[in-house]
Amino acid sequence: MGGRDLGALLLLSALWGASFIFIRVAVADLGPFVLVELRVGLAAAGLAFSAALLRRLPKLRVRWRQFALLGLVNVAIPFSLISAAEINLTASLAAILNSTTVMFTAIVAAVWMGDALTVRKVFGVVLGIIGVTVLVGWDPIAVDWAVILSVGAMLVASLGYALGSVYAKRTFVGSSPLAIATGQLTAASLLMMPLAAVSVPDERPSTIVVLSVLGLALPSTALAYMLYFRLISNVGPTSTSTVTLLVPLFGLVFGVLLLDEPVGLGTLAGLILILSSVTLITGLGFGAKEKSRA
Repeated sequence: MGGRDLGALLLLSALWGASFIFIRVAVADLGPFVLVELRVGLAAAGLAFSAALLRRLPKLRVRWRQFALLGLVNVAIPFSLISAAEINLTASLAAILNSTTVMFTAIVAAVWMGDALTVRKVFGVVLGIIGVTVLVGWDPIAVDWAVILSVGAMLVASLGYALGSVYAKRTFVGSSPLAIATGQLTAASLLMMPLAAVSVPDERPSTIVVLSVLGLALPSTALAYMLYFRLISNVGPTSTSTVTLLVPLFGLVFGVLLLDEPVGLGTLAGLILILSSVTLITGLGFGAKEKSRA
C-alpha cells in the first residue's frame, strides 16, 4: 500500500470514527429518523453534485430496484439502528460494537457465497462474541434493558452492513464506486423521508447540532464513501478491511477527548478481543493474499 492509499485509509478511519461522535451529539435533539434523513440526503446531494462536476452523473433509474434494496439494507436500516442505539450508548462503545461487521460478513459470505469458514475464522467469530459479552458486561455504563436493546440494535446494524456488502459484491459487478454510493444514498433518502416527516422535532436545533449534522453527512458519509470505494479499487478488499481495526480506536479516542466518555477495563478488554476477532477473520497478519476486486 502506497503512501497516498495509507493516508486515505487513515483519513477514512478518522471520518468513520468521528461519525459516532456526530451521531451522539445530534440524535437527542433530532431523533434517529430525522438525523438519518439529513445525513443521507445531504450526502447524496453532495455526491450527485460531485458527479455532475465530473460529468459522470449515474443513471440511477436503470437499476432503481437494486439501489432501493441496497439503500434499505446497507444504509437506511443500519443508520437508523445506530442512531437510535446511541441515545443510550456512548459513542466509543457504539464504534467498538460496529466492528463486529467483519464477523457477520464472514458468516453471511459463507452462507450466501460459499466462502469457506476456516478454523481461524470460526475461532475469530467465537472470540468476537466473547468480546461483545465482555464489553457489555464490564463496561462502566450501567446496564439496563435500554442498554441491552441498544447493543442488540448495534449488532443488527452490523448484520445489515454484512448483508449489504455481500449483496453489492454480487449485484453491482462493474459498476463505478460513485454510482453505487450515490444510488444507495439516494434510495435511502427516499425510503427514510416518510419516517422523518412524522418525527420532525418541535424545537429548532442548536448550532452544535447543525454542525454535527453537516460533519456527519458530508465528510463522514459522502467523502468517506468515496475514499472507501477508491481504496477498494486501488488496494483491494483485504487491505481496505483494515479500516475495521482503526475505526473503533478513533471512536474511542474521540469519545474520551471530545465527550469525556468513561473508559473502564471492560471497554479496553472488549476492544482488544473484538479487534483480535477482526484480525483472525480477515487474515491480517497471517499472510493472507490480497484479493483482486471482483
